[in-house]
Amino acid sequence: MNSGGNIDLTGLFVSEIAQWLKEHKVAPYRASQIFHWIHQQTVQDFHSMANLPAALIELLKDKFGHPVPLDLVVNKRSIDGTEKFLFRLHDDATIEAVWIPEDHRQTICISTQVGCAMNCSFCATGKGGFSRNLSAGEIVAQALWIENYLKEQGLSISNVVYMGMGEPLANYDQVIKSIRLINDATGLNIGARRITLSTCGLAPQIRALAGEELQINLAISLHAVSGDVRSEIMPINKLYPLNELLGACDFYVEQTGRRLSFEYALIANINDKVEHAKKLVELLKGRLCHVNLIPVNPVGEEKRPSEHNIKEFARILDEANIPVSIRKERGTDIKAACGQLRQSL
Repeated sequence: MNSGGNIDLTGLFVSEIAQWLKEHKVAPYRASQIFHWIHQQTVQDFHSMANLPAALIELLKDKFGHPVPLDLVVNKRSIDGTEKFLFRLHDDATIEAVWIPEDHRQTICISTQVGCAMNCSFCATGKGGFSRNLSAGEIVAQALWIENYLKEQGLSISNVVYMGMGEPLANYDQVIKSIRLINDATGLNIGARRITLSTCGLAPQIRALAGEELQINLAISLHAVSGDVRSEIMPINKLYPLNELLGACDFYVEQTGRRLSFEYALIANINDKVEHAKKLVELLKGRLCHVNLIPVNPVGEEKRPSEHNIKEFARILDEANIPVSIRKERGTDIKAACGQLRQSL
């Protein structure tokens, strides 16, 4: 694991690696070679960096231990092919990431925090509390580890979703840096439009994100059409009420021209009725958006609506010309589905 303090090589751009090398009296041109081995070749040990001199390899080993600052504890495969990975970090904290294979798409879901402070009622992660933010290097490391895992099967990551443990925008700077690293053309080179960030609704950070000039997809966890209900199931609504959140969303669309996705977890007898669907139409009519309906996954006392209610909800939105889809259930049997990650298998 990383023995170089708070520095992870996986979280450094070429220019930052070059600066570190200069400080250690090593030719800075080696930085691009190191970046290539880590981010493009996804090597798991320094000895695999064939064009580096032995002395530099020993220096890197001494300072960082391994190129990727996490270790696999265990992984688990679902009957539908979804795979969940439990990783241990340098301080023995654990996080989860998920690989979701489907046709020609290889999507990974990565975490941004150890635990989560948002405490949404339908999410397992928040029930374990919040420990700390992940560094950009720890976030990127999940993608690099899984990419190396997929290479062994002749596959490669096509899409990245920031929907794992934690609230991404509560770890704003490190998450933005990780996105730029994952998007780097000399590294994993995942196109920005194949990267999705999901947030429970931190309005100031949504406005800040609008100025980052990132062509990523932004998904807003809405989950309710009234402030009272949203505050009950998502405490963040007390800090950034629905109207303030929607105002930030409008600003984001105005600044970026990008369509938003509104995620709506359908919970029986809470937000799944016809009147809720009609109210959602009122809220979103005229907005550049798409609605992703997510029948709630088993976590606490919340129950999933009937198939009839799910389809009726979708029908009302569709007939009002609100683009809508129902998320396909993946990995529920191994607790890898939306809202089920909680730092253990």
